Amino acid sequence: MAKRFEDFLPIDAILKEFIKENNLKKGIQKQTVEKIWPKLMGPPIAQYTESVTLKNKTLVIKLTSSVLREELSYGKDKILKMINEQLGEQVVEQIKLV
Repeated sequence: MAKRFEDFLPIDAILKEFIKENNLKKGIQKQTVEKIWPKLMGPPIAQYTESVTLKNKTLVIKLTSSVLREELSYGKDKILKMINEQLGEQVVEQIKLV
């Protein structure tokens, strides 16, 4: 017969432990940032976004419009705050618009 465990753990605790043991946190954060960018910025900005990547706590956003790049450069602090609030922790420290 199979051994039964007496103490039960919630699924979120099991998943957090699995992510920690397998060093998956950075990869998950990277995917999450790429996924939330269009939701936070909306369709007009997402339309001009070529790529969004997270490298060493720096969010690199490649845009196809130089005008939009200039506009977004004025609001880097606000964008940084919105992304970190969405993620629930200080993941992004700097934004680079290219």
